[in-house]
Amino acid sequence: MQTINRETTPGRETVALEGGGAMIFEKDVAVRMSDGLSLRVNIFRPAKSGRYPVVMSHGVYGKDVHFSHAFKPQWEKLTKTYPDLARNGSTGRFLRWEVPDPERWVPNGFVIVVADTRGTGKSPGYLDPRQPREDQDYFELIEWAGVQDWSNGKVGLLGISYLAINQWKAAALRPPHLAAICPWEGHWDHYRDSSHHGGILSNSFATAWWPRQVLANQHGNGATHYVDADTGERSTGPALSDDMLRSNREDHPANHMRHHLCDQWHEGRTPDMAAIEVPLLSAGNWGGPGIHLRGNVAGFVEAGSKDKWLSMHIGTHFDSFYMPDYVAMQQRFFGHFLRGDDNGWEREPRVRLEIRDVHGGATVRKGDAWPLNETAWTKFHVDAGDASLRTDKRAGQSVAQYQAPGEGVTFRTPPLEADLEITGYVAARLTVASSTTDMDIFAVLRAFDPEGREVLLIGAHEPTPISRGWLRASHRKQDPKQSLPYRPYLAHDEVQKLEPGARYTVDVEICPTSLVCPKGYTLALTIMGKDFEIEGVPGRILHNDPIDRPAAEFGGTCSIFTGGDSESYLLLPVIPR
Repeated sequence: MQTINRETTPGRETVALEGGGAMIFEKDVAVRMSDGLSLRVNIFRPAKSGRYPVVMSHGVYGKDVHFSHAFKPQWEKLTKTYPDLARNGSTGRFLRWEVPDPERWVPNGFVIVVADTRGTGKSPGYLDPRQPREDQDYFELIEWAGVQDWSNGKVGLLGISYLAINQWKAAALRPPHLAAICPWEGHWDHYRDSSHHGGILSNSFATAWWPRQVLANQHGNGATHYVDADTGERSTGPALSDDMLRSNREDHPANHMRHHLCDQWHEGRTPDMAAIEVPLLSAGNWGGPGIHLRGNVAGFVEAGSKDKWLSMHIGTHFDSFYMPDYVAMQQRFFGHFLRGDDNGWEREPRVRLEIRDVHGGATVRKGDAWPLNETAWTKFHVDAGDASLRTDKRAGQSVAQYQAPGEGVTFRTPPLEADLEITGYVAARLTVASSTTDMDIFAVLRAFDPEGREVLLIGAHEPTPISRGWLRASHRKQDPKQSLPYRPYLAHDEVQKLEPGARYTVDVEICPTSLVCPKGYTLALTIMGKDFEIEGVPGRILHNDPIDRPAAEFGGTCSIFTGGDSESYLLLPVIPR
């Protein structure tokens, strides 16, 4: 591989730290890649000379754009939740979206490196999110950082969402200087976690994420509203013409539409998880079904690492990452694996779960297995006769019908006779039929208090029910090698259309979850033909593209058959109290 060298002398500033001491801030350092392109990075390191462990982030959201400017609503929510974010140890000057705050890391003996990905911010190049070349870039950035005179030769990766997704991918390439990763709320399976949920196109990334968060930060975007927090100038480099901008990027939404099966395009953006060997801490959010939740859990399970930990938290998508207790967890993890700190991390239980309650709180439970060893997998049979969920199956057969798209049908348990905890994987097996040649199933796990009010939990991006799952019936084919009764694994390699009116047994993967549902409450399973949305709260992750879901095919009469020889049940991970 070509030698990678710093090309230019960057702007350098010595910054006084609130707690005493100082750090060196080097801005827009150019790092040459093996294909001749130079990416730009910012470096934050202790002013005292020495060799320190490196923590790196690599993303599309702009290394120079202040959190409060680019994501003002999220900033306001975060500072309301955590008023000390930009005080008591940090001025907040270097806070960027979804990357660690250097002022809280450098004083503890870490170097922070933040890079603009190819084609974004100050880094030129062709913009194609999650392309394999981007993974190679990350490999080379890691190797560059590992041999700098301020580096101890060990690099860790940290960041949220996009800056977590590409950690999995870089780790699978096994850079020699990579020593640990901490993907925080970031999935890894490009098709199943991001592009198509259960085979249904997730178009929110095309309608919101791509234009608002990526194109706004494309390198050369002269019309961007993004501003460099250090200079007050545009954060996207020299302005390019609209024609040049268009020719210098992929049509990302069109690619998602074009690749409706899990083909080579998706596989090229999905890492070989068995190839990952470095220690990892996968941090997921129970409130993020449809965006990162599945990926953090599956990443922990599938990664080949011998030393790996899973931590599941509550809260919004962006607050936990910056909270003192979680920053302490991150630093303890990296301190052990990047610096050899004797801090007892190796004795930490492999699984840390925040068990949610219906009031928005949680209690922490630690263990050494996922799913939890004490899980009692319990079938709640769907009964169309009285719209119930019951632990016994009725001999008589019934059918429930609904028109898609629409509100669907809901099946409920009787009021619980005792507190019920469900923590782990969730699945539903349904016997279904459609009046058309296909059927999209939106499965929603819900809870209601004794007065009939729905329990809505803190979500990563919006209030959320207990969990959700999706399935396009024509994608019902499973991979028998990877499927488990509580975790159906769909192949997504062919389309098997339905014969109108014919019955099919399908398995719906519902995202893992955790909740203690109190005595007197009821659990419910809603099956519908559209996204579940809370009145007055527009959905964040939607599946309503008319090209992907033409009304003639996905607007038929849907039937669910229960009882008798029909298999229709909800499988829950009940934890004995």
